[in-house]
Order: sequence, then structure tokens, then C-alpha cells
Amino acid sequence: MKKPRIIIADTDHEYTLTLQLKFAQEYFEVVEIEIITDRNYFEQLFRTPQSAEILIVSDDLYDNSIVRHNISNIFVMTEYDTSGHTEALNIHKLYKYTSVNDIFNKIVGESQLYVSPITKKDPQLIVVCSASGGVGKTTIAIGISACLQKNYKRVLYINAARMQTFQHYMHDPAPISSTEIYARLNKNISDAYNEVKNEIRQEGFDYLPPFKAALMSLGLKYSVFEKIAVSARQSNKYDYVIVDCDTAFDEDKASLLNAADQVLIVLNQTSFSVYATNVLVNNINGINGDKFLFLCNNFDDSAHNALLLNESTLRFSVNEYINHFADSDSMKCEEISAENGIQKAAFLVI
Repeated sequence: MKKPRIIIADTDHEYTLTLQLKFAQEYFEVVEIEIITDRNYFEQLFRTPQSAEILIVSDDLYDNSIVRHNISNIFVMTEYDTSGHTEALNIHKLYKYTSVNDIFNKIVGESQLYVSPITKKDPQLIVVCSASGGVGKTTIAIGISACLQKNYKRVLYINAARMQTFQHYMHDPAPISSTEIYARLNKNISDAYNEVKNEIRQEGFDYLPPFKAALMSLGLKYSVFEKIAVSARQSNKYDYVIVDCDTAFDEDKASLLNAADQVLIVLNQTSFSVYATNVLVNNINGINGDKFLFLCNNFDDSAHNALLLNESTLRFSVNEYINHFADSDSMKCEEISAENGIQKAAFLVI
């Protein structure tokens, strides 16, 4: 069955991106979305006959010749509030600066777009962890966050290290400076996300900025990360909350793993990393379920691979191998997400 064609035309790129994101979130892969931000391209395209279920066009691009095309519903976005039907029943005027949700609902309702929205999963809490340091866990977590965001998912990344260094990958490494926020987080609050949501930054995906000092120096318990992550999931603002935790294994870490919907365990092919991962698996209940996935990062098929040798009895199986890529330490989020292995790992989550 042919997918309904939806054209969004506006020279304001940021505006078209917002509408595109909303349609993609609701109808990902069940409609064909075409974005036009170049006036010359738009005029050239409509010199030839066009067919579409919906055209959303800014009033500065619209002219009366468009009605001659086979377009079921035309929505003209105006900068003045003159919303309503025009003389032609298939042409609707909408106020451009209404909320994107209201605009989307009016477009879908008035066009009677007969396609089934995508089946949405409940918000997912994804924990990324490892049994030993230096395996590239944070690179994987940040790369997966960026990949999910590029696939129209709403993502919050939380670095749950007792002393954070992940900001090295970010364009803005500045920490949360407000002492009041740390004081409130130190209290036994259930909605910890509400205390930090105004501090959230974006690097494509949303992320919680680093704390200004180690947890111990701030008087915070490790459980603060679980409180923030769980309450962020409950807010329904995100499709995925990605928690990148450190290697320590204690009651707080066990509680975080228990709260997660999915756990990604990152390792290398070295003997020590494989051994340490076995030890971790021995201390986790229910490791054989779908909840746990194992990613072998920095894979090199020409190097010693402890995963294939009989020097240890594996208590897990690797779900994805991520090949070595150079200069990962100097990469930013967008560059990491372009790596093929990172993209395959992200689709394991989806």
C-alpha cells in the first residue's frame, strides 16, 4: 500500500524541522514526509503536476496555482491569526505560531489522515554499564543516544558516574552551578527530575549536565541518579532515558539495574574484560532474559579474542560487535553516531 505523501514547505528551516519531528514521532515509516526549505526548488517542483494527501505551506510560498494540483488538503501557515476554511473546502489557514501539538492535531483532524499511528512503547529506561573500565562504555552510550535522536526518538542522557568526565565529548562542558539544586537533590524527593529539568541541555539529544564535583564532595548518594532517571521516565517526556553508570557494583547499582527496562553491558575482547564480565554476570539474577544485551566494543578480528578461546567459560553471548574506529576520544556526539557499529547497537534498543 502506498504511503500518504505529506509535503512541508517553508523557508524557515527550524519551523519545518519541528513539524517534521512531530509527524515522524506519530507516523514514523507509515507516511512519506518531504521537507522543502528552498524557494527555487519549491517553485520548480510545482511547475510539474504533483499529488499529495497533505501540503503544509507558508503563506509566502503559497499562490493560487497550487490548487490545480492533485492535493487533497492544503494548509496555509500564516503569521497572523486568520485560521479557518477559505472558499475552497480543501484549503485551510492555520496560525503559524500556535503550539506544534495544536497545529498537528488540526492538520490530522481536518485532513482525516487515515493511517494508523506507530505503536508506541512505554518510555524505556536503558542502563549502559561494564564490568571493567576503559572499554568505551561512555562512547557507546553517547553514540546510541545520538542515533536514537536522529531516528526521531526523544532521548535523555544521564551520566551516572561518581566523578564525571563525559563532558569531554560535549560542546558545552560547564557543570550545574546552582547550590540550591544540589541541596534539593540531597533531600529524599521522589520527583528528582523536576528539580533538574530546567538545567537540561541539548546535544541533539537532551542530557543532564555534569555535577560540579564528585558525589562524595557534594554529599549526594549514588541513588540520586536512579531517582532522576525513574522520574524522567515517569514524566513521559522521553522515549528513552539512557543512564551511563560507572563500574562499581553495590546495592545502589543493583537497584538501578533492577529499575531498568533494558541493560547494555559493554566489554572488550581482552582476557581481563571477558573475565570481569563473567564475574559481573555471576552476580546478576535473570541475565538470560531479553533485558540484558552484550556489546563487544573496539573489536579487532586480527587481535587476540578471548571470547573465542577456551580460556574461560562464557556465561553470556555477545549480541553485537562494534568495530574499532580511530580517534573516538576526539570525536563529538554527531561523529560518534555516524559509526556503523554504533548505529547497529542503537537499533538493538529500538
